[in-house]
Amino acid sequence: MKSLIRCLVSLSLLLTGYSYCFAQASDKRIESKSEGGVVTLYALDPLTQSFCFRDAGTGHIFQQHEVRNRCSDINFSSYYAEHFAVGIEGGRVGAILDLGTADDLKERYGYEETVGAGQGFASVHLENGKVMILKDRRARVMQDLKESALLFAEPTAGAKAPVKLGHVYLARLTDRHDSSFQLLVKLLVIGYVPGESVTFRWQSL
Repeated sequence: MKSLIRCLVSLSLLLTGYSYCFAQASDKRIESKSEGGVVTLYALDPLTQSFCFRDAGTGHIFQQHEVRNRCSDINFSSYYAEHFAVGIEGGRVGAILDLGTADDLKERYGYEETVGAGQGFASVHLENGKVMILKDRRARVMQDLKESALLFAEPTAGAKAPVKLGHVYLARLTDRHDSSFQLLVKLLVIGYVPGESVTFRWQSL
């Protein structure tokens, strides 16, 4: 009987340790920085009207029978109807720029597009502190994004941009209380139902 009790205690400790390790691993996954994906924000849903780029989770949570902010890097339609809004929590300030459609970018920057478009969005990236975009796809040459100056201008609280289907956006977030914080992302709106929802592909720069 004593041997059986010792075995059960050992098994219990083993399972407890396993559960603790699994929880720790899960926490690390939640805290890890996400690099991009596709997300839908819903204007009427109290949780998914906002989004957190840092862990790709909902901006709001239900806690103690209330809706509370968790990490709202971007919001759809709550602050300004049919608009994206950034710089909306705590000391956060930001900028969000509408770069236009894939055709707009192709015409403005003169690069060759491929079937299905998307080369402009794919090529936008941060290099040596500057935002770059495609110039020559075959030669793999990039050029400065002209709108960078606006992106890095003085940020504001509650910066906004109207949601438009097929448009590419750049967003930058900083913090008045933390000079080391900066978040840069690009968005491509791939679905939009006015008054209801917006779906976009996003990537960190």
